[in-house]
Amino acid sequence: MRIDAALRQARERLASSPSPDLDAQVLLCHVLARPRSYLFTWPERELEAHQQQSFLALLARRERGEPVAHLTGEREFFGRNFSVTPDTLIPRPDTETLVELALKLGPAGPARVVDLGTGTGAIGVTLALERPQWQVTLTDLSAAALSVAGGNARQLGAQVTLQQGSWLEDCRGPFDVIVSNPPYIDPADHHLDEGDVRFEPRSALVADQRGLADLATIITQSAARLVAGGWLLLEHGYQQGAQVRALMEAGRFDGVRTERDLGGNERVTVGRQLIVNN
Repeated sequence: MRIDAALRQARERLASSPSPDLDAQVLLCHVLARPRSYLFTWPERELEAHQQQSFLALLARRERGEPVAHLTGEREFFGRNFSVTPDTLIPRPDTETLVELALKLGPAGPARVVDLGTGTGAIGVTLALERPQWQVTLTDLSAAALSVAGGNARQLGAQVTLQQGSWLEDCRGPFDVIVSNPPYIDPADHHLDEGDVRFEPRSALVADQRGLADLATIITQSAARLVAGGWLLLEHGYQQGAQVRALMEAGRFDGVRTERDLGGNERVTVGRQLIVNN
């Protein structure tokens, strides 16, 4: 089977996917161990028998709904490939908004930074690579997730500290920047039965109090773990901006505001620890 024919067949089989063309290309590139440009440069190339077999097997799994990132074992984030397993959330482009804000608001020089509930480590590892002078700690309650994050840090050459625990409970601080993409989905949300999230760890997706419980806990704990003038940055659901702003303001954070993601949705709320004047 030629490359162009394989892609046509794959597009037809994956018609129910939100992105059949991209899914087909990513899976075939994974099988061939080639960049996407190869597919369009050499469309007439014949797949070897084992390549065709592997590609068809991946298509069958994708047809059953398995995330592409689980099939390939990786996902690009901020221009770098991160290993992904079923023990972690799949990094998403919207979360790059959180990273960009942290890089913009964080100190220009040395700083202590913590990424809470790190999962793959995409946020914290990226910050450590973009700001080598920052001391970045990655935390997660899941030992399996923390192992994935540590592997990504080693693979990408990031100097980070790993800390197992629940949010800031075992973190001494103080920190200049606290970032987190915590669970924020309402347990009753019907989207949990759709798309890739069906295959991701529920503990990394769902929070009590209609998705606000972990966000509220982090805000409360952060007040005592930030230096004066330090920043807290939280990713949340697109309908939770007003609620998260209210929680931060009640926690006496200053300059509270919400930034929008690539799709124009409210996605990241930031606030600064009040500077106490003597």
